[in-house]
Amino acid sequence: MANTEKSGYKAVTKYLIVSPFKIRPVADLIRRKPYTEAVSILENMPHKGARLIRKTVVSAASNALNQNKQLEEDMLYVKEIMIDEGPRMKRVWFRARGRADMLLKRLCHITVVIDETAKAGK
Repeated sequence: MANTEKSGYKAVTKYLIVSPFKIRPVADLIRRKPYTEAVSILENMPHKGARLIRKTVVSAASNALNQNKQLEEDMLYVKEIMIDEGPRMKRVWFRARGRADMLLKRLCHITVVIDETAKAGK
């Protein structure tokens, strides 16, 4: 959760038990949106991924507001959001006639970068 001038304010959530393929369409809806609009979009979505992304976005905004006391929520926007694939948990899935399949439980990592809107115009 570091801050550099070029990259903005960052928050990372790792090892979430949800497939990255299911969560990426939700992330695409809030990319490059103002912070308040992005949070309201995520609050009104029924997806599990929306709830997880919202927690990470709020955490990144909290990092921004705590590190820079002159900022307000209206000055922030979602600069970058990445949904990366994590490791896969392998489970045995028992089938008929004594056979077994491998069940892959996919994990993902969410990275959110929030920046000031004044910097976006420069």
